[in-house]
Amino acid sequence: MKLRSSQVASAAGVNLQTLRYYERRGLLAEPDRTNGGHRLYPPEAVTTLRVIKAAQRLGFSLDEIADLLKVGGHHHGTDLKERAATKLADIETRIADLSVIAATLRSALAVGCDDLMSCASEPNCPIPFTDLRGGTGQRSSAL
Repeated sequence: MKLRSSQVASAAGVNLQTLRYYERRGLLAEPDRTNGGHRLYPPEAVTTLRVIKAAQRLGFSLDEIADLLKVGGHHHGTDLKERAATKLADIETRIADLSVIAATLRSALAVGCDDLMSCASEPNCPIPFTDLRGGTGQRSSAL
């Protein structure tokens, strides 16, 4: 049984514009059409949309997802493992960077930094202005 655009979008939890955008990007195969021009999708389109949205939540870009969908059609599961491992390493690096940024901002709040220009000239400012103050460059440059 073929599904209309609104049925597919509703079942997958996306809006019609997203459905059509993914179709234009080649993430979804072009659907059949009725004599009146209405799109008719196979039920598998719902699963594909759910996979796309799940992959996006995991941090994959639409280009990466398109590649994964193409590879998946050829049953090369190792590519997903390699890409997932790379994505995990990237995310762990971003988490570490964000942790440094969060700690720096907490420190700035704790010492009462309220103006970047005046804070930059203070020796106890936790924001990494070491290069501006002629420091040794020991502070993180996360900001």
